[in-house]
Amino acid sequence: MHTYVSTDHLRFLIHEYLKAPAQIENYEKFEGYDAEAFDMSIDAAEQIGNQHLYPAYRIMDQEKATCENGVVWTHPLLAEGLKAMTEGGWLSSTAPAEMGGSQMPLVLHNTASLIFMGANANIAAYAFLTVGAANLILAYGSDELKALYLPEMYSGRFQGTMALTEPQAGSSLTDITASATPIGDGQYKITGQKIYISGGDHASVDNVVHLMLARVDGAPAGTKGISLFVVPKHRPKGKTASEGWEPNDVITAGIYGKMGQKGYVAAHLMYGENENTIGYLVGEEHRGLSYMFSMMNEARIGTGIMATGCASGAYYASLKYAFERPQGRHPSQKDPNQPQIPIVEHADVRRMLLLQKAVVEGSQALLLEASLWEDIALNDSSDAAKQSHLMLELLTPIIKTFPSEYGTMAVMNGMQVLGGAGYCNDFPLEQYYRDIRVNAIYEGTTGIHGMDLMGRKILMGKGDVLKALSARMQADIEACAKTFPDEANALGASAVALAKTTTKLMGILQKDGPEAYLADASLYLEYFGLVVISWHWLRMANVASEKLANGGKLSKKFYESNILTMQYFIEYELPKTRGLHARLNSDKRVTLDASPELLV
Repeated sequence: MHTYVSTDHLRFLIHEYLKAPAQIENYEKFEGYDAEAFDMSIDAAEQIGNQHLYPAYRIMDQEKATCENGVVWTHPLLAEGLKAMTEGGWLSSTAPAEMGGSQMPLVLHNTASLIFMGANANIAAYAFLTVGAANLILAYGSDELKALYLPEMYSGRFQGTMALTEPQAGSSLTDITASATPIGDGQYKITGQKIYISGGDHASVDNVVHLMLARVDGAPAGTKGISLFVVPKHRPKGKTASEGWEPNDVITAGIYGKMGQKGYVAAHLMYGENENTIGYLVGEEHRGLSYMFSMMNEARIGTGIMATGCASGAYYASLKYAFERPQGRHPSQKDPNQPQIPIVEHADVRRMLLLQKAVVEGSQALLLEASLWEDIALNDSSDAAKQSHLMLELLTPIIKTFPSEYGTMAVMNGMQVLGGAGYCNDFPLEQYYRDIRVNAIYEGTTGIHGMDLMGRKILMGKGDVLKALSARMQADIEACAKTFPDEANALGASAVALAKTTTKLMGILQKDGPEAYLADASLYLEYFGLVVISWHWLRMANVASEKLANGGKLSKKFYESNILTMQYFIEYELPKTRGLHARLNSDKRVTLDASPELLV
């Protein structure tokens, strides 16, 4: 039985569902990444997860990070895990060859990320946060910045962060006030505060490199006046790293006492308290937000991966318990002298386990297809590649929020499988539940992503991208209808109902304005997500059915399990769209019209 992730399912997705090696084999950048290379990389990632990450997961929670006199101390196992990931080449895996990277396809890198996050997101998050920050410098930084920072970040010696949030602004980046005063040579004096900065400081690395948003003196108001800076905890004494580093007046005011992820610090940082913080401009002034948002697809896929990894670990922990824990008897068996049965024999327990499996594996399918779209979009100029990019843009809100919201529900069901034991720290479910909850907040709350989906994404190209997705879904539904007629009909009906709801909401936008249109954006996002995940499950089951008939690389039980899980999701989860449909099509506006004074 798997401990925290099913590599069988990941291999199924890579080789049989997405056929990823064949889709990227003609790109010169990915030369050498054939099916065997994919499998070897998955094996290598699993070995690191098993040996260095998973054994530290609960220890890092119980012996949490602390901050003493401005120094953040993390568990020694963090340094060991980061070292293993670095030596395995995972921090530089997607980097260009000229930077010492492996030019790994994102779809393979993210397959490994699902393994690492399932094993221990408290370690893996540090590593991939550094990768994200390094990618931003690689894309927009000067040659000098690249030479100074990228070797140190890819080597694991420097931590990278994204420093966006401020006390008075929260998610409203329009209102940030951190300031930058030019002092020449691309350098700026930086002043301000940043809060909730993940990986914001820790003694397991030599330096922390903040990719920080700030407003240059005299910049226009709003998001157009925001610039991006590299602001290191220790700045270079000269033009090269060999000349050494000195303190940069970046002070850690403290770390937050979080509900979960206690091994993954979130820091409150003070810049320029002694008027001696230097920042280095990335790209051009006033374009910082566009630079930052260029990597948001990557960050939001990463959040979905983190949530999915956590939900995966919780699933396998609760599955193991369900097979081992005897309790009760079948309702038809009244004889108390008969032995108790494992709780997995109870139908309601199997329902909760199937919910977890369906959410985890459906999310993995969505995340890896999105990653493959990104690989194609970045390495191809064809119309099909452009379409892949638009599909990724459209579905990014679902990619981030479905694993986060439904993953939380999945872990909650895992706790319920364990009953009282799930609430106690003798078992890991209570930690998984605490750890996963933040993913619905990271990289924009669910409400923000609902507004992004409705306010931007479905309107792209005057609705043409949404129409293209609908056409893809319809073609796949028709292709699956012969094998799974009931499920195909159910998904087809839900997709049509979603389209009708979208049309009605567009009318509300035209008639009543954005406030009415966006009032239930989170509900629309959930509706959309259930249809998209059902679409993946129907396609996966169709592939599994074909492999059962013609032979596949995996076992008969694996493919039968895949089909069963599809049937569960479409029978149990997809019908939730009916309630969402009724709400979104109602003319009653309870929340929009509610007076705040009545919330007593």
